[in-house]
Amino acid sequence: MSLPAAFVSVILIWSTTPLAIKWSALGVGFSFAVFARMSIGTMLCVALLLALRVRLPMHRKAWQAYTVSGLTMFGAMALTYWSSQYISSGMISVLFGLSPLLTSLGAALWLKEEAITRHKLAGMLLGLAGLALVFRGGFHMGADAAMGLIALLLAVLSQSFGLVWLKRIDDDSPPLATTLGSLLVALPFFCAAWWLADGRWPAALPERALAATVYLGSIGSVLGFVLYYYMIKHMEAGKIALITLVTPVLALLLGHGLNNEAVLPQVWLGTSSIVLGLCLHRWGEQWLAYLPLRR
Repeated sequence: MSLPAAFVSVILIWSTTPLAIKWSALGVGFSFAVFARMSIGTMLCVALLLALRVRLPMHRKAWQAYTVSGLTMFGAMALTYWSSQYISSGMISVLFGLSPLLTSLGAALWLKEEAITRHKLAGMLLGLAGLALVFRGGFHMGADAAMGLIALLLAVLSQSFGLVWLKRIDDDSPPLATTLGSLLVALPFFCAAWWLADGRWPAALPERALAATVYLGSIGSVLGFVLYYYMIKHMEAGKIALITLVTPVLALLLGHGLNNEAVLPQVWLGTSSIVLGLCLHRWGEQWLAYLPLRR
C-alpha cells in the first residue's frame, strides 16, 4: 500500500476506534472487551502470517521492538478502555490529539529528528491550553470523568513514548510480524488484567458489543497496527502523529451523531486549540515565510 493510502486508512480507523471502544464494553465490561479484542487480533495475525508465509523474526532488534510495542500497547489500551467508562468517545480522540506534540518533543530530544523552534513551542503551548480546557469540561462532569481524563492522558504518554522508542530501535521486521510479536507480548497482560478485574465470562454478548469487538480485533488491531508500523518504518515520528490532527473532530462528530454524546463548549474550544497548536507546530515556519514583514 502507498504511504498516502495508509495515512488516510489509519485516520478513518482511528476516528472510529473510540466509539467502537465504548460500544464493545456494553454489557461485558472494559477488561473483557479489551482482552477479547486483542485475542481476536492475535489469532487473525497468526492466520495471516501462515497464509502469507511471513516469518516471525527472532533476532535481538525484533524482540526489543516486540517488547517495547507490546508493553506500551498494554499501557495505552488498558488505560483507554478503563477511562471509556467515564468519558465520551469524542474526548478520547481529543486527548490522543496531543500525541503529535508529545511525540515530536520526544523525537527532538531522543532521536534528534527536528529542533524545537519558536513556532513549535508555541504549538505545544496551544496544545496545553486546549488540554486545560478539556480538563475543565471534564471536571464539570464529576470526579469520575476527571479520573478518566487523567488515565487517558497517561495512555497518550504511553503511546507517544512507545512510538519514539520504536523509531530509535529501528527494527526492519515486516509490519505484520511486528504486530503479532507486540500482541504476543501484550496478550498475557490483558488476560491478567481481565482476570484480576472480573475474571467472569459474560453470560450474553450484546450484538453491538460483539460487532464492535470484532471490528476492533480485525480492523482496529490488525490492519490499523500493520499500517501504523508500516508508516513508522518509512515516515518521521512527528509526521505519523499528525494523523491525530483530523481524528479528534471526526470522532467528536461520530460520538455526537451516533451515540448521542453531549459535547460541552469547553471541549470544542479545547479541540480547536489543540488542532491549531498542531497546525502551528507543523506548518508555522511556512506560514511565517508568507508574512509581508518577513525579510
